[in-house]
Amino acid sequence: MVKLQGNLSSKLHGISESIFATMSRLANEENAINLSQGFPDFNCSKELIALVNKYMKEGYNQYAPMPGYIRLKERISEKVERLYGANYHPDKEVIITAGATQAIYTAITAIVKEHDEVIIFEPSYDSYVPSVLLSGGVPKYVTLNAPDYKINWDEVKRLISFKTKMIILNSPHNPTGSVLTDQDMKELEKIVANRDIIILSDEVYEHIIFDGIAHQSISKYPSLLDKSFVISSFGKTYHTTGWKMGYVLAHENLMKEFKKVFQFLMFAAITPIQYAYADYMSNEDHYLKLNDFYQKKRDLFVKGLTDSRFEIIPCHGTYFQCLSYKGIAKADDVEFAKTITREHKVASVPISVFYHDKIDHKVLRFCFAKSSDTIKKATEILCKI
Repeated sequence: MVKLQGNLSSKLHGISESIFATMSRLANEENAINLSQGFPDFNCSKELIALVNKYMKEGYNQYAPMPGYIRLKERISEKVERLYGANYHPDKEVIITAGATQAIYTAITAIVKEHDEVIIFEPSYDSYVPSVLLSGGVPKYVTLNAPDYKINWDEVKRLISFKTKMIILNSPHNPTGSVLTDQDMKELEKIVANRDIIILSDEVYEHIIFDGIAHQSISKYPSLLDKSFVISSFGKTYHTTGWKMGYVLAHENLMKEFKKVFQFLMFAAITPIQYAYADYMSNEDHYLKLNDFYQKKRDLFVKGLTDSRFEIIPCHGTYFQCLSYKGIAKADDVEFAKTITREHKVASVPISVFYHDKIDHKVLRFCFAKSSDTIKKATEILCKI
């Protein structure tokens, strides 16, 4: 075996293992309740599993068309038009991907060139910055502060330059559970008007939004639609995160650039699962009732913390609840998250890791996409801390 010489330099200097992998491994080692990584501890629909099995048995096990199975893309196009009034051509403007993270990476790689600037709102999902850096881009950060994590649009305006190529949005927001409003979208419209700025809108939690709040998809805004990638996830919607399936919507001109990268990155997503989703999506209740399903879990989690010393930060979307521990300990959030995993057997994620400069508001993120029994056990423990 040829040994690498010492001149090998990292393309992602300073980027370490994902916090999700770190905390999930610690949870396993400590036999702790894992509320760190965002996945359900309950199974997906038996009907959906049966559909995948059906199409496997019928022989749909070879490559799907590169952009995806057309009937599934038609279902997505129909759904988006019904919910947001946008008309995406299913053949030219919809692509099925191997999860949302892959779609995000592909969109960034397709558009961002060396020295292009990309505006990122922090705390941010941890794949955005590495994807920008790998493309030679320059992240420009807008800080969202606890407890409301609202965007300061004046700060965004100050960051806009002739080098600004992309703005990355995420609503409902991971990790904080905040959501964008119609006023936010109008501010965005004003900022990008008459500018060649592409928007990447991460909307993987579009069907997990609470308290009667409407999801403000980029697709609802005609002035934004033609310059935007909209990314969503089957895994979040149908409790199938391990299948790694998502999709991207974009104007035909943008999608042509997306396809150039996509075809060499993975070519096509899993065939029988695409056929199964196409059938399963025919029942709107499978996604329209998700808001109520997860709101009940959020409410159960929050109710269980009534007698705790944690401060509850409002969560209006996603399946993550943020809690402040300012009244409990002075330790930094990474250390405190590890401590309660080891000593109290409940794993969470520290929010500081989602800031490039590790801002520590003494806030942890807990996933409540769990069974009622798991939620009750976890909150009973947290109330004792």
